[in-house]
Amino acid sequence: MSAGFDRADDTRADDTRADDTRADDTDVDDAPGGAAADWSTLAPPTAEELVVVVGPTASGKTELAVRLAERFGGEVVSADSVQIYREFDVGSGKPSAEERARVRHHLVDALDPHDAADAQRFAQMAGEAIADIRGRGRTPIVCGGTFLWVKALVWGLAPAPPGDEGIRLRHKTFAEREGRPALHAQLAAVDPESAARLAPNDMVRVSRALEIYELTGKPQSAWHAAHGFQERRHAARLVGVSRERDELERRIHVRVREFLSHGWVEEVRGLLTRGYGSARAMGSVGYKQVREHVEGRLSAGALEEAAVRATRVFVRRQRTWLRDLDVSYVRM
Repeated sequence: MSAGFDRADDTRADDTRADDTRADDTDVDDAPGGAAADWSTLAPPTAEELVVVVGPTASGKTELAVRLAERFGGEVVSADSVQIYREFDVGSGKPSAEERARVRHHLVDALDPHDAADAQRFAQMAGEAIADIRGRGRTPIVCGGTFLWVKALVWGLAPAPPGDEGIRLRHKTFAEREGRPALHAQLAAVDPESAARLAPNDMVRVSRALEIYELTGKPQSAWHAAHGFQERRHAARLVGVSRERDELERRIHVRVREFLSHGWVEEVRGLLTRGYGSARAMGSVGYKQVREHVEGRLSAGALEEAAVRATRVFVRRQRTWLRDLDVSYVRM
């Protein structure tokens, strides 16, 4: 499972579904499809094995996780950096009341909107939930698209210093003035290995890698090499839903349209009124666009397409992270 996970530390990169629509805005790339087995043919996990349902947004992870939990006598542990928060309901794709009635879910609605949640805290909370589930003779099924959190749970994280808001603000200001490639060039000068694996437009990760060097004098790649990611915490079996490209694209559009018809705009307006504008989840994919609309910066006519576009970009990033992993894709 180690291959393909970006070895970012736990302070910022992908801790939430951070929206970055400056990335490539082409259609979603080809999703795994074709000769996939039916989901019902999956063998039950061994006592040591942890089933982890992964895949891009809108692929059907929750439904697969619920089906597997029902089949294997299990409970679902969510690995989603927005669903973990209370009150962020409509646009986070939380399991429905019907799905929660079918199987028990953990780490959904677990924190208040202003509570801090990063990969390290998630790994601790998820580990406790998994131990509790197994202690009651049940089977844990991890499910989520926040892949840094999944990596932290299964492999742990490389040690690194905490973030420095002053450095991050300086990087942001520099990138806005000189362009993101210029910040990437600074990273390449001090940590060419990290620069080689990060896209120049990946502002969050480039800034973090440069921040680690500035704080410690040691490249992020050296921190990762020392950690090695050799000691696996869980024997994970990755499972995902097979979707063709056109089908996944359609599901993204349907997802956004349904969220909007179920009161997403009203939810965000209420969250802002209650003082949650600075909550981390408010900057996530979709919520950021709805907030822009509520605040008059995005028209009603442009909102749906803007949210679809942001989701599409995020899906492409998820597909990139999954590309080199050993995932068993199934049909539903």
